[in-house]
Amino acid sequence: MLYAKDFDWKAGGRQVADLASWKERFEWVEDPVISPDGNSVAAVAKVADEDLFTVCVNGEDWSQPFEKIWNLRYSPAGHLTALVQKDDAWTLAIDGEAWEESFDFAWNPLFSRDGSDIALCIQSDGEYGIALNGTPWETLYQNANNACLSPTGGRTAAAVQTERLGQAETDKFQSGIFSASVDGETWDQTFVNVWGVTFSPDGAKVAAEIRLNLYEYSIAVDGKPWRRNFAGVWEPVFSPDGKRVAAPVRMAGKWTLAVDGERAWNNDYFQLWHQQFSPDGQSIAAIVCPRFGKWTVAVNDTPWATAHDVVKDLVISSDGKHAAAAAGRPGDWTVIVDGRPWNASFERVWAPMFSPDGRSVAVMAEVNGRRVIALDGKVWGKGPGNCLDPVFSLDGSKLLVKCLDGQKIIRRVVTMDELGAA
Repeated sequence: MLYAKDFDWKAGGRQVADLASWKERFEWVEDPVISPDGNSVAAVAKVADEDLFTVCVNGEDWSQPFEKIWNLRYSPAGHLTALVQKDDAWTLAIDGEAWEESFDFAWNPLFSRDGSDIALCIQSDGEYGIALNGTPWETLYQNANNACLSPTGGRTAAAVQTERLGQAETDKFQSGIFSASVDGETWDQTFVNVWGVTFSPDGAKVAAEIRLNLYEYSIAVDGKPWRRNFAGVWEPVFSPDGKRVAAPVRMAGKWTLAVDGERAWNNDYFQLWHQQFSPDGQSIAAIVCPRFGKWTVAVNDTPWATAHDVVKDLVISSDGKHAAAAAGRPGDWTVIVDGRPWNASFERVWAPMFSPDGRSVAVMAEVNGRRVIALDGKVWGKGPGNCLDPVFSLDGSKLLVKCLDGQKIIRRVVTMDELGAA
């Protein structure tokens, strides 16, 4: 895995690629993707005078072209991956080398935390499942969705349909023909529906939302439902130690938080979701709607004082002491940190990011149609071009920013002094 400590943190900028020269060689070049460390730039390109595609990386082409290429992205380990078609079949290519196994269709690449394992959703002969590092499940299903890969790698899971369902077979549907499959092995119990499949941090357990009948819902852990049922549930989340499961639940027309099947928060909300444990497992934060049409964040069941039309992209600092989220309405966005909004407005904002010590927050935002970097409410990068994907150094003293200036890709390391002077 590429860790921030392994990046080149020498302050300053340098050009990584000039897309203008690429476009002279190809019929067309798609939007570029940039590696996590900013040292590589890649794009899918149409080979001139041929019905083939390749990937250009820092000006060098993959050795083998393909019939089609899409979903180009870098893995957490820094490897360049793409879904490719060869001989009318689909598979994954890693740094230009395709898996030996191919499928009628493939989509949704999933990466383990360190990027060492990669999974794909696949379809072969009308049946669906997951392939891990090129090896498909031995058992495929009529339907497989909500796929996930364990954070530690090595294990995959999805919600699956266990029996064929004909038209108007409502009784069969209500009897329960959905379950979860883990590594191609189906849970013993079936349900009316299954969603929100997720692994524990160590990959040892699997939890999912389940629908027991037309009116009752719950959470199942390793196939065993909670003892209590609810009028609705949202996706479960494991605690960092994997011993507890928290999920939003609907009771008496309102939403609250349950842990291991028992109500954990006292307040009722019009809506509650996107719950997160702090890294030490001592706190839980969630996006909540305390009054109709207004959203905020609650930490341990205490809502922040400010409320907004929309709140999204909740993040918790690595020390667990701070939380931040994007908030606002279309065309007017800001960032709220520990309940306090920045004194800044943007046309769009992406997910905020804490510095390692939790003292600063950076975010990619849009101002006058250009992407900029904002640090603690102050904008950097108002000049020509777009500034993308900030990354903090481990000591929090610098930011790595990828910049797109016309056709040129610039890798820039900015010190906090530069950002403070912006």
